[in-house]
Amino acid sequence: MDKRVETEAPAAALSHADIRSILIGIMLAMFLAALDQTIVATAMPTIGRELGDVTHLPWVVTSYLLASTAVTPLYGKLADIHGRRVTLLGGIVIFIVGSVACALSSSIWLLVVSRFIQGLGGGGLIALAQTIIGDMVPPKERGKYQVYIASVFFSSSLLGPVLGGVISEALHWSVIFWINLPLGLAAYWMTDKALRRLPRHERPHRLDLLGALLMTSATMTLLLALSWGGVLYPWFSLQILGLVLLSLALWLCFAWRLRVAEEPLIPLTILANPVVRDGTIAAGFGMGTFIGLTIYLPLYFETVAGLSAAHSGLGLIPLTCGTVVGATASGRAMTKLTHYKRVPLAGLVVALAGTAILAIFAGRLPLVPFGAVLAVISLGFGTLLPVATVAIQNAVAMHQLGTATATANFFRQIGGALIVAVFGAIVLGGMGASGAGLSPETLRAGAVDREVMVRLFAYVFAATFVGFALSLLFLARMKELPLRGAAKEAARELATE
Repeated sequence: MDKRVETEAPAAALSHADIRSILIGIMLAMFLAALDQTIVATAMPTIGRELGDVTHLPWVVTSYLLASTAVTPLYGKLADIHGRRVTLLGGIVIFIVGSVACALSSSIWLLVVSRFIQGLGGGGLIALAQTIIGDMVPPKERGKYQVYIASVFFSSSLLGPVLGGVISEALHWSVIFWINLPLGLAAYWMTDKALRRLPRHERPHRLDLLGALLMTSATMTLLLALSWGGVLYPWFSLQILGLVLLSLALWLCFAWRLRVAEEPLIPLTILANPVVRDGTIAAGFGMGTFIGLTIYLPLYFETVAGLSAAHSGLGLIPLTCGTVVGATASGRAMTKLTHYKRVPLAGLVVALAGTAILAIFAGRLPLVPFGAVLAVISLGFGTLLPVATVAIQNAVAMHQLGTATATANFFRQIGGALIVAVFGAIVLGGMGASGAGLSPETLRAGAVDREVMVRLFAYVFAATFVGFALSLLFLARMKELPLRGAAKEAARELATE
């Protein structure tokens, strides 16, 4: 067991005003990354039309996803080596440079490359924000601060689609990237000033460049297979199977590198930690399932409930609002309860009950009761978020906090991509089998068979049930370590381990 006694003490030196100042700065940095993932989606048709290339438009999203996911663990390692402040500021600068390049792009491929650069900067901002919260406050108090992270995602989910559509129509699509400039500069200024007061926990490390290359290549290859499968190529086509096999080979090489490297990119002590492992898998299944719902529910609203494209986005509000309420309740409960797992365990049971109702009554629930069930599901799921993050951080040494947090976020993103691919295979594969086809044109013409969609979404909701059930299983398996509080309490607990 790592000796972590000395690492908790500096956090007590921060005043409430210091914590608030740092929190505002990192929330703004995190808002940059979260907003960028939602604001671009509604502007995509306009971008494709004005740049004269709709065929390759998905690469605008895929390139950002590839870069941001692949570099997430690297940011955690770099934060543990060079400190949180330098690493976060570097991410903000890269993000701003990529945003300016996006705004100036004159072709779709220039935009794709610029989005890749933007992803290299944005990939670590969210994980670093969670790490910095871990530096500021002891685990016993961290849960209530995770609520602010949930609030950032909630606000970006609401504002992003609306701003993207309005800006691209009323002004110009490039403005959605230009607004990152003042936001990014403000985030840089605030975090640079605030993070100078942050406790320092970094230790001398070396970055395993070969391990980083193998992991990044394996991640990008897998994400390409998941993005192209069932869309550009059939799932069992030579192209997709080749990418999957190549990714598997690269992951095996990465596993070998972790065993032989003098200082591996992800320490084996972190990967072998049962709390980190079970907490990451629980959060990965939960978050991936939730992301899959948010992506495919608008299609349900259009094809089954008969809503317009504009109103289908509003149907997601109950799903996003509930997560903030659930995370708030769970985070505050962590500061008072010894058995803090009980809240998310009960919450996931509630989410399972809601998804069972959706699967059984797919297509038969009126819109208002359907929205109420979505709110219940998101409320239950939201209780998982702060508990999983804080439990993982609580189980590792402070000098490994950045690596552990980023690794957990990385596997959550991979899990999300996998589950979204499963949902896509159910919906798009089923539509292909029915011969109806699925495109914006068929949606506008009302040519999609409602009964087919009802049947397919019954399968989607059943898959949602399975995803939340697996999340519940691994959360139940996760060992419930006592949350460290103040420095003296941490020393007392560690002395008995």
